[in-house]
Parts: sequence; C-alpha cells; structure tokens
Amino acid sequence: MPKLKTNRSASKRIKTTGTGKLKRQQAGKRHLLTSKSASRKRNLRGSVAVPKESERTIRRLLPYGN
Repeated sequence: MPKLKTNRSASKRIKTTGTGKLKRQQAGKRHLLTSKSASRKRNLRGSVAVPKESERTIRRLLPYGN
C-alpha cells in the first residue's frame, strides 16, 4: 500500500498532544483588534482542543499524527 500524503496546511495549524488529542490556536486575533475588548483578546490567547465532531475529519488529513 502506498504512503498517504499529509495535508500540509493542516499539519502547520494542528498539533497532536502527548495523550493523542488535537490542539489548535483560536481564530479572531489577527486584525480588527481595536474594536475587541481586552478580555476578549485575552481569552483568544493560547490553544484549545479540537472538537470531537471535527476530530475524525482532521485525523484523515493527518494520517501520521504530526
């Protein structure tokens, strides 16, 4: 069976944790930041886990973990 190709854009955005969960950065902190409150920007900091509903789709894009 041939090797599977990893989706490169997904591999740059999503990382696998030590326990096998997927983590990603939160959206909404690139531009138009003056209109957002400090607390809203602070809550967008850091990473979050990928929801269970999307996990199967993303794992298909990342066949070898990453």
